[in-house]
Parts: sequence; structure tokens; C-alpha cells
Amino acid sequence: MKTIVIAAGYATRLYPLTENFPKPLLQIGSSTILDRMLDDIDTIPEITEHIVVTNHKFASIFQDWADTRHARRSLSRSLSLSKGDLESQTNRHARRSLSRSLSLSKGPSNGDRASQTPDHPSTSSGSVGGDKIRILDDGTSTNETRLGAVLDLILAIETYGIDEDILVVAADNILDFSFRGFVEEFHRKGTSMIMCHQEPEIYKLQRTGVIEVDDDFRVLQMQEKPKEPVSHWAVPPFYIYRREDLPIIREALQHGCGFDAPGNLAHYMVDASVLHAWPMPAGRFDIGSLDTYEEAKKIYA
Repeated sequence: MKTIVIAAGYATRLYPLTENFPKPLLQIGSSTILDRMLDDIDTIPEITEHIVVTNHKFASIFQDWADTRHARRSLSRSLSLSKGDLESQTNRHARRSLSRSLSLSKGPSNGDRASQTPDHPSTSSGSVGGDKIRILDDGTSTNETRLGAVLDLILAIETYGIDEDILVVAADNILDFSFRGFVEEFHRKGTSMIMCHQEPEIYKLQRTGVIEVDDDFRVLQMQEKPKEPVSHWAVPPFYIYRREDLPIIREALQHGCGFDAPGNLAHYMVDASVLHAWPMPAGRFDIGSLDTYEEAKKIYA
């Protein structure tokens, strides 16, 4: 499974902060918005690579970030291995010292046996998840010429010849839960998946995607910014599309799918394939303006 991060927007509502800098790399506490998300996704073993789709204006900034992240993680693993070696040597020394002490109290024959205690090197390992990051420049330089999320997604699929399951995420949210449960539910259902959450406010439902689901959370219909929402299940910008549905995605634009928002594709896929929804187990923070960015810095400092 690969992660595709949609990060080619220009975040005009955060100007002047994002006029020359990408919103996903804004600092929140000791990390960035995107680093927080990928640090969680990296704990999911089956995800082997992240593809970040950005625009030409910010591509070099994302590349510098990716190089720095890779170097930092490589150093961290090296230090972790060094620490493991040091602990192993310390433990071996402690075992030998204890054995010698016991041998002195029990006689020479025990001492000879103790001196033959084998050394078993200890290794430190862990899931590195999507340690590999590719930066894809979609070639646009202004908000007016942007391709849109669906076109950017198709560009990533075609550019890298992707033929496996994909986790598609927007890069401007902080989540209070892990993507791990989402991926596990995807494997249980065996269909493409979208997230959902309860939204009590009608005016907020009218500004987002809304779904109707059955008792098994199969998606029956999806509305985009409806005047009369069919439910209180709102859809955030996180999706898993199974490998078998990729041909449908590739041809979606030819069949009238909208190209701007990522929800356009989910709306199209409801009628073109089978989708299930996964209720978010906790909250998320959507950073869409200068005010919400300042609020996020206070909450997640």
C-alpha cells in the first residue's frame, strides 16, 4: 500500500503566511502538520512509500523537507542501533560479572563453566513504514491554474504506474487518532473506504460531503455540499482505494467526475463501485485559516 498526499493547493486563506510556503509544512509545536500525519502512518507495516503531490512553486521546498526527514530518520535509526549495541555489551558485561561472582562462591569448576558463557548480540528493530518519500511536481504555479485534487491523484497513479491499494490523505489536518484502525477496517471489509464523523450542525454539513449508510456502513449515497443533508455523517478528506478500483479512478474524469475537491471522486465512486465508511474514533483539527492555525499551535504545542 502507498500513501498519496494531496498537497498541491496554495492555501490562499492563510496568506501571507503561505504565500511562499506550503501549508502542510507549517510548524505545530515541535513538528509540522505533515510530519505529524506521516509519523503515524509510518507505524502501519504495509505502507511502504509516500507520494506527495505538490505544485511547481513549492516542489523544491517539499524536496528539501523530504531529504531532511530521511536524514533525520536514518540518524535516529543509527543511534537506536548504537544504543542497542551498547546495552547488549553492558548486559553481557553484567552477566559475566555475575557469573564470575557466582563462580568464586562455588569453586573453580563453576568458574570455568561461567567463562564459556556465549555472547548473543542483541538487535534493535522496528517498522519504518513509508520511509521512502517521492515528491511529484504537478507543474502548476498559481492558484488559478491548479489541477485540482482528483487530477493530482490520477497524475500520481499514472506517473508511478501504481497498481496497489492507496491511502489518500489531505495534508492540512491534525488527527487525534491513528490511521491504523482505518487500514484494519479496510482489510476487514475488502472494499474501498472513506472516513466519516457525526456533524450536528446543519450549516457545516452544507459545506462538506455527506453520506447515507446502511447498518453495515456501506455507503448508499454521497452528497456534495447539500442544501438538505441526508444524514449527519460528514466526510473528511481521507480515503482508501483498493487496487481493483484504480481503473475506475483513471477513467473517472471521462465520465463526468469533478476534478477540484477530493470528495468529488468519492462521490463518483459510490455509484461506480462499493464503498464502506469508517466512523472516526476521535476528533480532527482542520487548519483552514490564520485563526485556526493559531488555535492549533496552542492546542498541540
